[in-house]
Amino acid sequence: MAKYGEGDKRWIVEERPDGANVHNWHWAETNCLEWSRTLFSNLLSGLTILDGEGNLHIKTKTVDRVEGDAYVNVRRGKIIPGYEIALTLSWEGEVKDSDGKSVIKCDGTVEIPYIADENADEDPEVRIMVKDEGPLGKRLKEAMGSKGKPVILEKVRVYVESMAKGGPAKDDLEVKKMPGTAAKSSVPSAAAAAAAASNVGAQKEVKKEKKGFKTITLTEKFSCRAKDMFEILMDENRWKGFTQSNAKISKEVGGEISIFDGSVTGMNVELVEGKLIVQKWRFGSWPDGVTSTVKIALDEPEPGLTVVKLTQTGIPEEDRYGNATVVENTERGWRDLIFHKIRAVFGFGI
Repeated sequence: MAKYGEGDKRWIVEERPDGANVHNWHWAETNCLEWSRTLFSNLLSGLTILDGEGNLHIKTKTVDRVEGDAYVNVRRGKIIPGYEIALTLSWEGEVKDSDGKSVIKCDGTVEIPYIADENADEDPEVRIMVKDEGPLGKRLKEAMGSKGKPVILEKVRVYVESMAKGGPAKDDLEVKKMPGTAAKSSVPSAAAAAAAASNVGAQKEVKKEKKGFKTITLTEKFSCRAKDMFEILMDENRWKGFTQSNAKISKEVGGEISIFDGSVTGMNVELVEGKLIVQKWRFGSWPDGVTSTVKIALDEPEPGLTVVKLTQTGIPEEDRYGNATVVENTERGWRDLIFHKIRAVFGFGI
């Protein structure tokens, strides 16, 4: 067994030039709501729907509202978009006589109450409204429905396809696949602009001063004995079972640990059976030399009830590639990939 600090490849995660998130302990998540607002605005604003056909003139004005959630997760190189969006678009119409003089002008709105990834293969509902309910206003509304709705749905499909390709995260993915080469994006121009703005410097590791470190604390309750929880957290075979990944865990102080297929490595610092685990943890995507300290205190206030108090200190605010979601993703990893999995697999839920 290698000594701590010797650089044994069994437990040291090597630097990856492609910036890959090995085994994806982290979900690489990108918030896409602002990007979505920009893209919809560029896709739907100022469109000419009718320009004199039947003496009708109709065009869209502005996208007034884009609300909801939109994000892209990347795991094992797989793009997983998620979005639930409500959209409101304003439009205006005008009816002219045979001499080209204006007879009536009126405004209206288009509402799309639900654009969602779960219905990506279906066109969403489109509601068209007009402020003037008179005969000519209704005529404009009908024309907007028959001529404008297909145009709007076509633009929505562009958004759906762009999200499926990674949205604003697409450029970052392509750069990581082709280090040193500027990636060409097939996302529509508005999306590419938003992606470029949010991924400045994504082609190489960010060379700047570290912003600092953070601490996370979590308290979880389990329906089990404290000694059972201790054994699970220190048993590599059980780790392999509930994480569905390779794990090597020494049960000795100073011994090495490697979990999530080597994505997380470190060593045992202090072990008190059934009560305390203190380890050094390092993620392969972290800057060189950065190691955090994980402290897991186990308390059993009554038989069959174990309270786990986790403290992890020294977590960098950014990884070596400039991604500022390290703390958030680490906390999510503990909750979703460890604690929730232990409850599900071993039946320790409360």
